Amino acid sequence: MQQRWLPELPANLVLGCSSFSWPDWEGAFYPPGLRPADRIGWYSRSFDAVEVDATFYRLPTARMVSNWALKTPETFTLALKVPQTVTHELALVGTEGILAEFLETTALLGPRRGPLLLQFPYVAKAADPEEYETGRRFLTNLQAWLETWAGVAPWVVEVRNAAWLRPALLELLRAHQVPLALTAYYTMPSLAALQRRGDDVLTGPFAYVRFLGDRHRIDRDIAAAIAAGERQKPFESLLWDRERELREWAEALLPVVSRMRTWSFYNNHYAGFGPGSARQFARLWREIHDLD
Repeated sequence: MQQRWLPELPANLVLGCSSFSWPDWEGAFYPPGLRPADRIGWYSRSFDAVEVDATFYRLPTARMVSNWALKTPETFTLALKVPQTVTHELALVGTEGILAEFLETTALLGPRRGPLLLQFPYVAKAADPEEYETGRRFLTNLQAWLETWAGVAPWVVEVRNAAWLRPALLELLRAHQVPLALTAYYTMPSLAALQRRGDDVLTGPFAYVRFLGDRHRIDRDIAAAIAAGERQKPFESLLWDRERELREWAEALLPVVSRMRTWSFYNNHYAGFGPGSARQFARLWREIHDLD
């Protein structure tokens, strides 16, 4: 009988991975020989939620979404990334058609459809010094977009420029009850750092946390480990020791989880193995908050 991957956690704290389809996980998370088509069903018996990365790159088809619904329980949640056409190519301007199609297709998930993540790109200082510092153009577009779309679905907004975390953005999101994604990402401050400086970054009815890491650095270290014969597949096990950081996040998230449902997703690029990071965080949560 398949066993749960995670220990028991508070009902308000829901952990999952960023994507479920990695072939590297065979033998480490998925049993050897499991068909790719059966991964989502196996995953949904180990976790209660997943963040779907595939929808960032292309609109999902009705067949794809229907299969996700068919193979998962009604209590399972799929958090979906909004297509990059909306956030990167169109920058929220003229997105009515693609959003209508995205929402209509993903509605086939029924109660399984969860938060919808708007992941915005990092603006480099060399490319646009003013926008890098102020995010003024982004804020203008976001305000206009939220006036039309805010109440349509449970959106989440993620930015990757630390300088944009200012009252103007937080107050705009709070006014429309849209959560700001809290990210463990190399360009962004941690939740604990934001708490220390007195920032209230809880802007919506639920919290959404992403453990992302530093893609370029870990890809480099993984390539070196494979070249040295220390690793066979890129994402088969934890590579980096993130315990200290995860402890800090577990402590900082306690007042958040006590107030609202908190979704927390773990990327392979955070430490080398998404399911492993989720399990480590869950065990640290139980240890730190004396649940054992």
